[in-house]
Amino acid sequence: MMAMEYESNNWIWDGVYYCPRLFGGLMLTAALLGLSTTYFGGIGLFPLSYVWSDSGIFHKKKCEKKRIRYMDGCFDLMHYGHANALRQAKALGDELVVGVVSDEEIIANKGPPVLPMEERLALVSGLKWVDQVIANAPYAITEQFMNSLFNEHKIDYIIHGDDPCLLPDGSDAYALAKKAGRYKQIKRTEGVSSTDIVGRILCSVKDTEGGGDHTSTLLNGDSGERCHSQRAQISQFLPTSQRIVQFSNGKGPGPNSRVVYIDGAFDLFHAGHVEILKKARQLGDFLLVGIHTDHIVREHRGMPYPVMHVHERSLSVLACRYVDEVIIGAPWEVTKDMITTFNISIVVHGTVAESNSLLPGETDPYAFPKSMGIFRLLESPKSLTTSSVSQRIVANHEAYVKRNAKKAQSEMKYYEEKTYVAGE
Repeated sequence: MMAMEYESNNWIWDGVYYCPRLFGGLMLTAALLGLSTTYFGGIGLFPLSYVWSDSGIFHKKKCEKKRIRYMDGCFDLMHYGHANALRQAKALGDELVVGVVSDEEIIANKGPPVLPMEERLALVSGLKWVDQVIANAPYAITEQFMNSLFNEHKIDYIIHGDDPCLLPDGSDAYALAKKAGRYKQIKRTEGVSSTDIVGRILCSVKDTEGGGDHTSTLLNGDSGERCHSQRAQISQFLPTSQRIVQFSNGKGPGPNSRVVYIDGAFDLFHAGHVEILKKARQLGDFLLVGIHTDHIVREHRGMPYPVMHVHERSLSVLACRYVDEVIIGAPWEVTKDMITTFNISIVVHGTVAESNSLLPGETDPYAFPKSMGIFRLLESPKSLTTSSVSQRIVANHEAYVKRNAKKAQSEMKYYEEKTYVAGE
């Protein structure tokens, strides 16, 4: 009997210990209402203990301070490696605040960014693990900025990957956070980086003999086989089912859900993709995205597309907060079987695309949904395309070559010094 009574009153002591002010306020209210506080339950009607304890109002986790983590980065040429880093950072706490480094800071420390601040903000804000974004964050964690994170944003820990982040003078950009004991580290996602992606694109750039004028197979398609071979060697992505599960929502549509379907290559996932997916999601309760195979993309756009392989592209799309599910390797044509199998209510396509032209003898891939009256053309919020992003790199070929070389030299120096210290 005593054990049962003690167990039934645990909620009282939890309330007193974890939320004294809230508990006191509720007790005062109970007294003013004339309810018995002898057992905090009242005689007659029903015991308040059951109401308050069952409601979880004094549950420890609800009263504890939220664990707010901070992670920053350039997030240039957003890829699944960035997304996985932010996923890991969010898993370390309750909320994740993300700082996006300013264009000026990137230029000063690394070289020109491919994507301007506006586009990088759209990409980061569109990730499912991000709760708040701070624009124009500094490249290095300064004491002033660190104090503002701790005091204004209530950040408890600053997160970064286990890869080095060095300033031009070779010093650690996170030295102050480490010294303050407010730094946590996550594992870097192997097999991809912004430098790697720039390298894939630059492999398709060849110098014409003589004048140093640069032409790109991204624009004219020549030397495609050579570049595809080089790019295949550069890409080190190894897809696993675990990674897909980590990125997935793990929930299917409800029995009466309005399922929206949109398909495409979604190569070099950019702000234009985020905006069209957001618009598509607003038309229903569940957004299903079809990711075309590498073969289909190559067939319709020519070599050296796609820049990213189908599993890389699928993870980038799955990381978007507006996406509920993806079909990896979706067919070009939206068939009756697809619509029935996935219970698709509406099929949409954006007005901005790499190419809306069909191959010789090819039928309209949206012919069946159009015949059903469930096809809708969506006005694309942005004119951005994969080609236009690639062309920015091609146009600034020399600057990005220097940027990649600069990063490689910094990392080499860092690891040499680390090896030297370890060997002492």
